[in-house]
Amino acid sequence: MPLTVAEKRAAFRALHASGCFVLPNPWDIGGMRRLEKLGFQALASTSAGIAWSLGRADNELPRDVVLDHLRTLCAATDLPVNADFEDGFAVAPDEVAANVKLAIDAGVAGLSIEDRDGNGLHSLPLAAARIRSSRAAIDAAGPDAMLVARCEGFLLGQPDLDATIARLVAYADAGADVLYAPGVTDPAAIARIVRAVAPNPVNVLLMNPRMRVADLAAIGVRRVSTGGALAAAAWRGFDAAARQLLDDGTLPPRG
Repeated sequence: MPLTVAEKRAAFRALHASGCFVLPNPWDIGGMRRLEKLGFQALASTSAGIAWSLGRADNELPRDVVLDHLRTLCAATDLPVNADFEDGFAVAPDEVAANVKLAIDAGVAGLSIEDRDGNGLHSLPLAAARIRSSRAAIDAAGPDAMLVARCEGFLLGQPDLDATIARLVAYADAGADVLYAPGVTDPAAIARIVRAVAPNPVNVLLMNPRMRVADLAAIGVRRVSTGGALAAAAWRGFDAAARQLLDDGTLPPRG
């Protein structure tokens, strides 16, 4: 029998209790099936991956397209699915909360909310209020689902570690279960984040080949995600094969 949403959420929460696990980001059911067969224990959506597959740029898809995508992923697997829910598709905390409820109703085991405001960041009071309202929405609609709060400063060219940590601490106080600052790659900086928000788990995004899951686990990181990296790798392979077809009239070997 397929697992219930409640069972998937319980399994996802248990993964965060100790150790370190890898959370790969597929963008379609075919990729999800491959990741299942490889033995991953949970999956996450990728806003970039699904956008690229539809010929759009990251953060360009409307809320309802993303919700349909999440329903498709969640219905097709017994693994917990964490939603890349971007900025919550709204600014005002109550509107973010309404959208979070829709994502919870789609069957996700967790979801992330960014503090991005276009090319900058929301003020800290507003950003924390958005997390607080998201927490309330989850507690009302799907209390076992996990809330991930993301600080986007490093991705937006604002690599201020102290400010990032202050935001993550505020988001933990506002009810986030997991803290996440994509773009932070220095082990010492990551270790500082882990210490600052403990006992809450920290997610780290693999950004370059020098970052290794084992090393991140050793400094206390609880989960490691791939973001759009798997999608980018797939498109690089597609582009290389298409270029070979155009230039040489041949294709790479199958398999």
